[in-house]
Amino acid sequence: MNRKVTVVGGAGNVGATVVRSIANRELADVVSIDIADQKAAGVALDIAQACPVEGSDARVVGGGDYALSAGSDIVVITSGVPRKPGMSRDDLLNVNYKIMQDVTANVVKHSPNCIIIVVANPLDAMAQAVYKLSGFPRERVIGMAGVLDSARMRTFIAMELNVSVDNIHAFVLGATATRWCRCRATRPWRASRLRSCCRPTGSRRSASARPTAVPRSRSSWDERVVRAGPLRRGDGRGDPEDTKKILPCSVYLQGEYGVKDQFLGVPVKLGATGVEQVVEITLTDEERAALMKSAGAVKELVTVIGV
Repeated sequence: MNRKVTVVGGAGNVGATVVRSIANRELADVVSIDIADQKAAGVALDIAQACPVEGSDARVVGGGDYALSAGSDIVVITSGVPRKPGMSRDDLLNVNYKIMQDVTANVVKHSPNCIIIVVANPLDAMAQAVYKLSGFPRERVIGMAGVLDSARMRTFIAMELNVSVDNIHAFVLGATATRWCRCRATRPWRASRLRSCCRPTGSRRSASARPTAVPRSRSSWDERVVRAGPLRRGDGRGDPEDTKKILPCSVYLQGEYGVKDQFLGVPVKLGATGVEQVVEITLTDEERAALMKSAGAVKELVTVIGV
């Protein structure tokens, strides 16, 4: 297999899940890197031994030496201190920034041509930190942003309407961690559609879902933390198969949506080389105002760490 993906923080819950998903689907050979090197090696061995059951020929190795990651096509950074109940994302800012400094230096040293996918929190600020620290072009630094939040929104809309989630299309714009940055992500209700009947969820049939689905999708992370303890979030998927998918990701905007020189979650087209296009949709005045508020919250964070 030619492609190689490294997951930094691969011994953690999110990192190990990313390693397993990539290996099981045989998307690439996978390297699990973690400061807990023995655990990373053990998790990688377990996953490697399960690959034959999944019908995958992916090679999986793990440890603490970044030399294992040399020549990676994609590096997924899931490292960082997880949030505990009652802990704000702002509290994590400086400690996770220091982690990004160390991780990014090693990634650039061993895989200077890779695409970096950031899953550390606060997401948009950490993605901007990695972008500035790496010196990579903006196409090759991507934050895992609205994919998970959009999935949550789809889930709750489907639950409220009592239909299959496969019939719901929705996406979330704005800062991933906005609820911890004193504002809200923008959720364009008009862009949520029932695929089966091709009409906006603002229609009579589905209008009743909005009062419940939108607030619950915003508070879902807090709900999970209270119930399940300190978990980290992440999807970690790039587009190694070059499928040109349009997904909501945190990217460095240079005027798109009226935001300049800052990371923010927006729809983008992904390919094998990273971000190929920022997809701009028409927003109402209310939605644009909410997006600008979200961008302002991110700006506060990146100003603190000087990126």
